Amino acid sequence: MLTVRTLHSSDLCDLLALYAHLHRQDDPLPSGAVVQDTWQEILSNPHHRVFGGYVGDTLVSSCALTIVPNLTRGCRPYGIVENMVTHAGHRNKGYGKAILAHALAHAWAARCYKVMMLTGKKDEATAQFYEGAGFDGDEKRGFIAKPETRGI
Repeated sequence: MLTVRTLHSSDLCDLLALYAHLHRQDDPLPSGAVVQDTWQEILSNPHHRVFGGYVGDTLVSSCALTIVPNLTRGCRPYGIVENMVTHAGHRNKGYGKAILAHALAHAWAARCYKVMMLTGKKDEATAQFYEGAGFDGDEKRGFIAKPETRGI
């Protein structure tokens, strides 16, 4: 049985371990002090939540939701889901959809008029997963800009 809750300060180590299942390769983490400061900044932001799904004491799934204040759509905010991940050994059990359902319920309670997310995965199974969780992959087109990496 999955228990979903907002993550707290003491959950950082578990979350970082789970993030190993998010990307095959990722940038190395900076010093522990920088990571801890970043985590505290995330936790102190009232517009940002990181949700975690636990089986017993094990964090098996997570996603982050940022709610962005907005001056259009009757001043209703919008949400952005990022860092959706389920531990490889716990996939295909409904945990990812449960985390997303929790995030969407939080967004709707905050009066969001929409929630957006992107995925870098292009396979049909991933598209079906997100569509099954309530996202429409055909409604809008996403674009990403990244800083140049020269000299960084």
